[in-house]
Amino acid sequence: MPIKNPIQAVKTIEDLKDKVNHNFFTVLKKEKYQELRPSQIKAINAGLFEKKNLLVCTPTGSGKTFIAELAALNSIYSKEGKAIYIVPLKSLATEKYQLFTEKYPEKKIALSIGDTDSSDSYLETYDLIITTSEKLDSLIRHHAPWLKYVKVVIIDEIHLLNEQDRGPTLEIVITILRHVLKNIQLIGLSATIGNPKELAAWLDATLVEDSWRPVKLYHGTYLDGKIEFYE
Repeated sequence: MPIKNPIQAVKTIEDLKDKVNHNFFTVLKKEKYQELRPSQIKAINAGLFEKKNLLVCTPTGSGKTFIAELAALNSIYSKEGKAIYIVPLKSLATEKYQLFTEKYPEKKIALSIGDTDSSDSYLETYDLIITTSEKLDSLIRHHAPWLKYVKVVIIDEIHLLNEQDRGPTLEIVITILRHVLKNIQLIGLSATIGNPKELAAWLDATLVEDSWRPVKLYHGTYLDGKIEFYE
């Protein structure tokens, strides 16, 4: 069921004190921005901390990554299990790896985007694994034993399910994970999806939508050095 106008049970990071692990909350209090964005409030109200599957469809810059971060790191700090963060490109994987290693130096975070002919058994000792769908597909096929410890799976740019090249692999990975790991929490992230309700139903997820963006978007026409904006 889409979440459009939830009751705002939380507004700031301080309001998360009784919702997340104590040690994780200590880290969150150091965040530069303490006020939660609309999409983050909606995600929390939709069951982010109750292990609900969510499909988050909000504009670029609206705070989707932080929603994923809340789910993944709370699970890790609570010692409930590992988290996997799936991205479509190696460059994006490297970017996320740098982000999380800087914010959480005390946690073991791995970047797994290399050899697709290995089970990467060393990953058993890591908390958060950032990877691509192709690499994760390989890990599954090589029966990586540590996969059974995964509790949260983030799928960034999930709209790429519709892409001819990467889509089928991503669909297979999600399907297998849901079949093998019965109690995982799936968080799908996307700025734009043509059929969000259908995708949410397939994921057995609650749809979280919001139009808020950090910078207002204007539409207009450029002609002869002038821009005429629409009302």
